[in-house]
Amino acid sequence: MRLDDLPESGNIEDRRGEGGGFGGFPGGRGGLGIGTVLVLGLVGWALGIDPRLLIGGAELISGGGEPQMQAPVRERQTGVPQDAIGIEVSKVLGSTEVVWKDIFAKNGQTYRAPTLVMYSGATRAGCGAAQAAMGPFYCPVDQKVYLDTSFFREIQTRFHGCEAGSRACLFTQAYVIAHEVGHHVQNLLGILPKVEQQQRAMSKTDGNRLQVRVELQADCLAGVWANHSEQQWNLLEAGDVEAALRTAAAIGDDRLQKQAQGYVVPDSFTHGTSEQRQRWFSAGLKGGSVASCNTFGASQL
Repeated sequence: MRLDDLPESGNIEDRRGEGGGFGGFPGGRGGLGIGTVLVLGLVGWALGIDPRLLIGGAELISGGGEPQMQAPVRERQTGVPQDAIGIEVSKVLGSTEVVWKDIFAKNGQTYRAPTLVMYSGATRAGCGAAQAAMGPFYCPVDQKVYLDTSFFREIQTRFHGCEAGSRACLFTQAYVIAHEVGHHVQNLLGILPKVEQQQRAMSKTDGNRLQVRVELQADCLAGVWANHSEQQWNLLEAGDVEAALRTAAAIGDDRLQKQAQGYVVPDSFTHGTSEQRQRWFSAGLKGGSVASCNTFGASQL
């Protein structure tokens, strides 16, 4: 992946090394220890259950059902980090801003870029606790992407999504960021609020099925970003697309559940199978438009 010509984004809150771990989320009496939170996060992630639900429920139980006091969120400055990984994240985010601003403008719409929060271990988010064990996620409440970059190492060492140390790993990292930005695009287009409303009236199984379509569309939108970035900046190098597809397969629900428990439970899928995630990223990469990402109207995912 060629990064040199990509624009940098200053829409980054760098919370790495802030200390205090949970940024105001209590531990000990009335709260959860770091080990417990990480275990719950891994269990939820592997089984296709939103880890925030498990952690929130456990916090409620440990606190005796009473709400816990939280430290106020302090204002943080945004800007371009100065370390290598921070600059890489900034460039990927900057490229998504250019691509989606252009796509929205062509449709008579205005794109409002999200803020990306880089953190270490844990921090506070508008949707609750952000834990490294959850993996990257987008919070529609505060319109921020949360990223502990240790997940990039997980892609290489745990999921084997790319050859450790290879340049292709840069593109797998970019795919992860572009996927989360894809959720922001869905939010701006009104898709996420509509889905949330529909899920309230659904069973857990039906809600999960709808969530799969949300996640696969975000994969497709990441492909749309890659399509436009290649046209504008000649982004791709040999092996990049293959590495992204390999990563998409590595974090499919079926593969994660098989690794975690030896069998799969399709009704609990929330992100799609390995094959589905590959297919929809490829659809966006080939089609290059939001219209090519209509997972909700697809008869077969």
